[in-house]
Amino acid sequence: MHIELPVVSFFCALLVLVPLPWHWRARNIATISISLWLFVLNLINGVNAVVWAGNLRIVGGVWCDIATKFVVGGNVALPASVFALCLHLERISSGRPVISSEHQKRRLYVDYFLCFGIAFIYMATHYVVQGHRFDIVENLGCRPTFYVSLPAIFLIWVPPLIFSIAACTLSGLAFRNFWIRRIIFARHLQDSNSALTPSHYFRLMSMALIQMFWSILITSLNMWFSTKDGLYPWLNWADVHFDFYRVDLIPFAIITQDTVTLMFLLWWAIPASSLLYFVFFALGAEARKQYGKYFWWPKHCWSRIRERLPVFSRQTVIP
Repeated sequence: MHIELPVVSFFCALLVLVPLPWHWRARNIATISISLWLFVLNLINGVNAVVWAGNLRIVGGVWCDIATKFVVGGNVALPASVFALCLHLERISSGRPVISSEHQKRRLYVDYFLCFGIAFIYMATHYVVQGHRFDIVENLGCRPTFYVSLPAIFLIWVPPLIFSIAACTLSGLAFRNFWIRRIIFARHLQDSNSALTPSHYFRLMSMALIQMFWSILITSLNMWFSTKDGLYPWLNWADVHFDFYRVDLIPFAIITQDTVTLMFLLWWAIPASSLLYFVFFALGAEARKQYGKYFWWPKHCWSRIRERLPVFSRQTVIP
């Protein structure tokens, strides 16, 4: 049994929610999306680690159906969200004039589509290469399944790689623009009525670059390991989905040590991404200033109550 798995998962699920109020006030859809997707993935991993700790019981079928789809969606949602963030950063750093409210509304729709719409489309297309219902892995719980074939490569592993590479390219352009215009960059942010500061902008850009290199590494490793023994032939729809409602039980005793190592690496990739997100956004100067406001908020509320209630605001004089 691995008691560290649920502890780390639930702890990281709470960590990624810490910077969420600040991003919510800034109306930054991309960073909100990253926080929410990491929260969901950590929550799923934590519940799985509790329910299937040291066992292979076939329970929670509906939970597994839903959870595995969100795990699949999260594989593309995170790089797509960072891609949306990089689009925003490149637009700001380019020095292009502020767009109209109509264009801003259109950009908002694009952000929602990239951060959430793409993921749900991806979850739906997963059924095309879903060989059977799901697997239950000892200690790790229910995991999504793939019929490892040529369509699976283009439907499952290529889209996250495309978003990751595109985001890296945009991050490079944003960093170049930032370096060239670093002297007038703060004034440009102020003129564009952006909620960003130069330091926060730099943290966003750095986080995006590191997350994308990490995503490319994990996705490439997963694709290589899944396809290293060759691809299954795609004969027809009926063959791929034969005995679809089957649930395979996978104890650690019957799989190789390399496979176990890869499973744990993919599992720990989510907590690692969560810690990276927390370090970049929850420890900055703006975040510490917000923590100070939260700390003094009860005292401020008590002062306001005393001002409004005369019984607290005047001293009682005993004759």
